[in-house]
Amino acid sequence: MPAPVRIVHLGCGFITGVHSHHLRRCRRDLLPGFASRDADRAEAFRRRYAGFRAYAGYEAALLDPDVEAVVIAVPPRWHLDLTLRALDAGKHVLVEKPAYLTLDDYRRACAARDRAGRVVLVAENDHYKPLAVCLRRLLREDAVGEMVFAQFNTLAHRLKAADDWRNDEQLAGGDAFFEEGIHWLHLANSLGPAIASARGYRPRPGRHGPDTRAKSMLAAFTYDNGAVGTLYYSREVPSLLRGLRLSKLFGRRGIITFESNGAFVLVRGRGRPRLLWPGVRDIRGYRAMYRDFAASIRTGRTPEMSLETAMADQRLMEQICAFPDP
Repeated sequence: MPAPVRIVHLGCGFITGVHSHHLRRCRRDLLPGFASRDADRAEAFRRRYAGFRAYAGYEAALLDPDVEAVVIAVPPRWHLDLTLRALDAGKHVLVEKPAYLTLDDYRRACAARDRAGRVVLVAENDHYKPLAVCLRRLLREDAVGEMVFAQFNTLAHRLKAADDWRNDEQLAGGDAFFEEGIHWLHLANSLGPAIASARGYRPRPGRHGPDTRAKSMLAAFTYDNGAVGTLYYSREVPSLLRGLRLSKLFGRRGIITFESNGAFVLVRGRGRPRLLWPGVRDIRGYRAMYRDFAASIRTGRTPEMSLETAMADQRLMEQICAFPDP
C-alpha cells in the first residue's frame, strides 16, 4: 500500500477544522499538516488532528520537500496567489470554493497547473455528496422521464458576526451568493443536463444588523435539454422547522422531491413511490472529495472537480451577477 500523501492546510480557520474532521477517516490516503501565520494556532491544529507537522507561515510549508500537496483554506482574495506559489513549488493543490474571483484567474491557474504538471482540485464537496450522486443516478436511469423543471431551495437564517471576513467583499470576492451559493449553483449544473444560460434577481439587500452583506438571490436558468429551473438562495430567511428545505426535479413521467441537505429523496415516477436515503456517513462529501484528490495525485488522472469543471460554474455565476441592483 502506498504511503499517505502529505498534505498541508494553508490557513487554520473554521473550514480547516471541518476538512480535518473528515480527513480522520482518510488517514490511509492523506496525512495532514497545518500552516498558519500564527505558529501557536498551527501547533494547536496539529495536536488536535494528529498532524505530521506545524508551520509558522505558508512559505515554510511550500518550501518543505516533504510536503506533496496543500489545501488553500484562506479567504478567496488570496486563493490565486497561493495557488500560483504552490504550483511553482511543485505542490499539488486543493483550493476551497469559490476558487477564484474571475474567469481570467481560472485561466492563469490552468496555465500554471499545466506548466507544473500537478493536480489542482476545486474543493466543491457538494459534487461528491451522496445526495448529488443519487440525483445524477436517478436522472441517468430516466426515473422520472425527461426533466422539465428544476427547483432548488436553500433558505436559512444564518447571519455572520460583524468581524467575520465574509462581511468584507474584498476578501470574500462578492456577496453571500458568490461566496456560498456557488455550491448550490454547482449542484444545479451537475445533474446531467447542463445549464446553458442563467440570470439573477437580487432583492433589495437588508443592511440592518452586523451582517451587512447582500444575503439573498433568485437565480433562473435554462438547461441544454430545454428544461428550466430556479434556485432560491438566502441566508436571512428562516427555513421550515429551522432546517428543513425541500427541492424538486419535475420530469415528464414523475417528480423527485429531496431534502436539500441530503436527508432523503422521494421518487414518484413509474411504479410505486420510492423513499431513498442517500447516506449520512459522508453526507457532505468531504471524504469522497479527498479520496478523489489522492487518487488523482497517484495516478495522474484528472479529478472530477477539475478547474475546467469549476470554470463552468464561474461562467454561470458571472451571468447571474451581471445585473443592476434594484
